[in-house]
Amino acid sequence: MEARTGTKVSLIDGSRLIVESLVRSGADIYIGYPITPTNWIYAYSQKRFPMMLAAPDEITTLQWMAGWSAAGYTPVTATSFPGFALMVESINMAFMMELPMVIVLAQRLGPSTGTATAGAQGDLLLINGLISGGYPVPTFSPSNMIDCWKLPNIALRTAVELRTPVIVLTSKEMVMTKFTVDLSELPELEPIRRKFYEGDKPYRPYLPRENMVPEFLPVGNDRWQVRLTASTHNEDGIIQHTSTEAMDNTRRLQAKMFRNLDSYLSFELDEVPGADTLLISYGITALAAREATRRMREMGYRISLLIVKTLIPVAPLFYQIFQHYSRIVVAEENLNGEYKEILFGKNPGPNVVGVNAIGKMISPDDIIEGVLKND
Repeated sequence: MEARTGTKVSLIDGSRLIVESLVRSGADIYIGYPITPTNWIYAYSQKRFPMMLAAPDEITTLQWMAGWSAAGYTPVTATSFPGFALMVESINMAFMMELPMVIVLAQRLGPSTGTATAGAQGDLLLINGLISGGYPVPTFSPSNMIDCWKLPNIALRTAVELRTPVIVLTSKEMVMTKFTVDLSELPELEPIRRKFYEGDKPYRPYLPRENMVPEFLPVGNDRWQVRLTASTHNEDGIIQHTSTEAMDNTRRLQAKMFRNLDSYLSFELDEVPGADTLLISYGITALAAREATRRMREMGYRISLLIVKTLIPVAPLFYQIFQHYSRIVVAEENLNGEYKEILFGKNPGPNVVGVNAIGKMISPDDIIEGVLKND
């Protein structure tokens, strides 16, 4: 392959880019249990992270991550649905304790163990209901190799600044397929470092600042006592039942996600004046959506494209965009249209349709057919 002057073209997979991005962004430690299709992330992490711990199972993985996060480190892991299912209780624990961490979830075909080497986009509804009470966990989805470099940096910054677990949602094809990438197009990444409380007054672990996020102080410091708990609590970390202060603190867990959404919202909107159809996609299917959009425009169709990279929480801005279109098509690699349901509910109406598949990737031809069929 002939490269342009000043370029550095390479065949590379999403696993390597995600790992390298997280390391350069300041993640301290990888803790994990190997599972397909995240085996390459596990292997690369052994070589690139400052510290790496091989956990005996996924439950232990998240418990260890919570401990390291409470001590002031920023841990990372990667898994697929079977492992993620075992992590759910501990993710709830970390969410309530407000412990930063990054979980890379590479989707594969389910239900259950399904087919380990077939991709899918089937875990969104699980993530959307992950936290008891329905609180949103910031969820990012790379749509190409450049996103595999950029989004982990945003995810890590969001975890640290909002004191929360975050999810990088990808798929088997994105992390295991080698793509041609011009490495010179990858921007420098700003390292994210955790900042600790330095006040003169006794530390209150859940006292919110103006952005609704409390300052952090690691356990084991030699100055102030630190209380961290996964039970309902007040601003001092004291376990309470349903007191006014405790309920205000619990409501804050959701409010901080939306108060700061602009700081971590990522999407691409490619609009055409006069278009009445909006195509929405994310993740690996976004590659086909981009190509389908290009080809349909060459055929004379006016169609706009929205690639969503911050999937959860859903940005209110998106609904302002939707109002400009009489037809909306959502392309995603699952049977029931999971993101379509998150956006529009179970009965979205005739103007919202899905292009779906299981057991195979969605092609540009599939999307074009789906758009024209419902025109």
